[in-house]
Amino acid sequence: MRVVVVDDHEMVIAGLKAMLGPFTGRVRVVGSANGAGEAMEVVVSLRPDIVLCDVRMGGDSGLDLCRRLLDRVPGQKIVLLSVYDDEQYLFQALRAGAAGYLLKRIGGEELVRQLELAATGTTVVDATMAGRAAASAARLDRDEYWPGVHLGLTHRESEVLALLVGGRTNRAIAAQLVIGDETVKSHVRSLLRKLGVADRTAAVAAALREGVFQ
Repeated sequence: MRVVVVDDHEMVIAGLKAMLGPFTGRVRVVGSANGAGEAMEVVVSLRPDIVLCDVRMGGDSGLDLCRRLLDRVPGQKIVLLSVYDDEQYLFQALRAGAAGYLLKRIGGEELVRQLELAATGTTVVDATMAGRAAASAARLDRDEYWPGVHLGLTHRESEVLALLVGGRTNRAIAAQLVIGDETVKSHVRSLLRKLGVADRTAAVAAALREGVFQ
């Protein structure tokens, strides 16, 4: 397989190349792109079998890049690699047309095996996430789901938004959910982007307007 690696950190690109290096008979990294800005030109030029792309790259989204690449190169196999093991990211990736969603904790042998499957047209998903996604789909079918899922919010983002509506500060949210301040900030940035608003006040207004919490 000919693979192009896309990430906004040179260290991650180097790490993936090193991970795939021992499997030269099965996979070859033919190019890389430092961020979404370079990815389009590299992929269009090289036409690899697989694009292995990070989900989040600074201010860019691997999901948006996936959509743009498929518009430009229909049929291109794109496997998203992420640290986020939330099934809503998985659902978004599949809706964007990704050929797979794998977690960065994957080992080299398993990564190569999954890429080989993706190259044949199989949709590849981290095994643990696949089980949770099936359970989530069952809950959705029974109308047992979290507020804001129809807006693309993850379960955790929904919890953070509920606390924002309740007037909590980032520090108070972190304490209640037992997560770090930076993690709260990341969730807030993500839900602002998904709600299409610029600040916390607007996010609260959007949540109330959309009837997220009734």
